[in-house]
Amino acid sequence: MKKILLIPVFVLMAVFQVMAQDDAIQRFFSNYMEDDRFSRVYISPKMMQMAGGFLKNNAEEADSQELGALIQKIKGIRILSSDEVDGMKMYNEAYGSLTKQKYEELMDVQDKDSSIKFLVREENGLVKELLMLAGDKGEFTLLSMLGNFTYEDLNMLAEKTNIPGMEEYGKGNMPQ
Repeated sequence: MKKILLIPVFVLMAVFQVMAQDDAIQRFFSNYMEDDRFSRVYISPKMMQMAGGFLKNNAEEADSQELGALIQKIKGIRILSSDEVDGMKMYNEAYGSLTKQKYEELMDVQDKDSSIKFLVREENGLVKELLMLAGDKGEFTLLSMLGNFTYEDLNMLAEKTNIPGMEEYGKGNMPQ
């Protein structure tokens, strides 16, 4: 009887652990939400849906309609940045909070004073999150873009939009 009761307890513990790991970036954001040294931006899924719908419905060119449909795939964007902190310390803290096995590294640029890293979280062949971490002596930026993307979608976003972080993404050798 004790064995039967222990099984659901272990299953619940595993579920809560997985939920906590998925929330690492949200927890990191939450740690600095009230810190005045940081700029915080959150763009909701509804706002992305509205912007994409506007582009699709008011576009005369096929590219604009395609871009509108692509923007509607974005489920949210979160940005946390500061030019008043030790950016390398923040970079290391943010990177250390990630569940590494859930993210695949796309690009890593390191020099003596700065680091930038792009990572993706994939499920069933689609990119669910594009994550950018950037830090240097006096600046830190974290960008998390959630959605259901192919790499082709991300490449198009980098090429045709001014979404923060996508210019840096487009400069790298990203998958085609």
